Amino acid sequence: MYYQNIRQGIFIIRPNRFIAHIEIDGKNEICHVKNTGRCRELLIPGAIVYVQESDNPNRRTRFDLIAVRKGNRLINVDSSAPNKLFREWVISSGFFGPVDKIFPERRFGDSRLDYYIESADNHIFVEVKGVTLEDNGIVRFPDAPTERGVRHMGELVRCIGDGYSACAAFVIQMDDVLYFEPNWETHPAFGQALISAQNAGVKLIAFQCCVTENSIIPGDPVEIRL
Repeated sequence: MYYQNIRQGIFIIRPNRFIAHIEIDGKNEICHVKNTGRCRELLIPGAIVYVQESDNPNRRTRFDLIAVRKGNRLINVDSSAPNKLFREWVISSGFFGPVDKIFPERRFGDSRLDYYIESADNHIFVEVKGVTLEDNGIVRFPDAPTERGVRHMGELVRCIGDGYSACAAFVIQMDDVLYFEPNWETHPAFGQALISAQNAGVKLIAFQCCVTENSIIPGDPVEIRL
């Protein structure tokens, strides 16, 4: 996945979930933040950020926040990326074997799950989560309590009960990580939901990505520790 018109800037402040003030070429600009997670360990004053400049004159903001530099690590924070990356990974990895069809955003029960995959001998519902929280090489999800995420794990379990296969996929939006685990401190209920899902037969997968200022590419699988 590649981006065009990338500019480097400096993060100043995030007054709400949806916008941030950044400095580009000495000028204060307003930037759209696609990722509504907390990102507190990333979006700190003075952090180097990479933004995509839009040429749409009707937009309220000229820029979208794409990536943040945290020390020597570059982390993609584009919340629209994980679903696209998962689709790329399904095709390139062969993890699910030969795939006949991939349908985005299929409804099951009370939720709309990210993907429904059909192959000759399998029908799989998949929920995809992007991971941007990192501490000493350990990556965690979520970075804020997510009742929606807990509900999605429950829906995947119900998929199993109805005879489908089910998978929770964690797309780690950085590389060179040690392992993935639930964020027990922030939301223990999600960790418990993940364990219950695995015990019910839901497949858990995680893979890291190679990130540059203007690209993010699916990479190697990452160990999951519950």
